[in-house]
Amino acid sequence: MGRGIEVSRLELSAAELRQRAARCGDGRVACRVLAIAGVLEGASRAEAASACGMDRQTLRDWVHRYNAEGIAGLSDAPRSGRPPALSQGQMQELKDLVLAGPDRAKDGVVRWRCIDLRSVIKARYEVVVHERTVGKLRAKPSSPALRRMGLIRLQPRPYHPKKDGEAQEAFKKTLPPT
Repeated sequence: MGRGIEVSRLELSAAELRQRAARCGDGRVACRVLAIAGVLEGASRAEAASACGMDRQTLRDWVHRYNAEGIAGLSDAPRSGRPPALSQGQMQELKDLVLAGPDRAKDGVVRWRCIDLRSVIKARYEVVVHERTVGKLRAKPSSPALRRMGLIRLQPRPYHPKKDGEAQEAFKKTLPPT
C-alpha cells in the first residue's frame, strides 16, 4: 500500500465490502466501496483507483473519509443548490390561485397554462421564471413549482362557460338507440 492510503477501519473484509457494494443503491458509493476493497486486497493505489474510474488522489481522499466515518462517509455531501425563486408564503398563495382556477373576465383564460401562470408570477411577485420552471413548481424544493406544491399538469378538459346541460340532454333523446 502507498503512503497515506492505509485503511485503518478493518471491521469489514474486502469480500464483505464487495457484498455491500453489490447491495448499494447508489452507484457512486458502490464504486468507492469497491476501490477501498481493492486497497484492502493489496492492490496499489493506482490499480485500485483506475479500476474504479478515479485518480490516486481521489481514492486517497475517499479512504480518509472511510477511515473516519465508515461506508456512510462515502456518500456525496448534500449540496445547498439554488435558493427558491418564491417564498413559502408566495408558493401557498400561488397554489390557492391555481386551485381556485382563473376568472375568465379578469384573467382572460378558462384554464391555467404554465405560460399564463408565468405572467401572473411576474405581475404579482416581480419574479421572472421560465415557462418550464413554472411547470416544475411541483414536488420537492429542488424541483419546479407546481410539482413542489403537490399539483400535476394533467387536468380535465375545461367546460365552456356557455354550456347548456339541458340542451345536451334534449339532443341525446333525439338520437337513435345504439
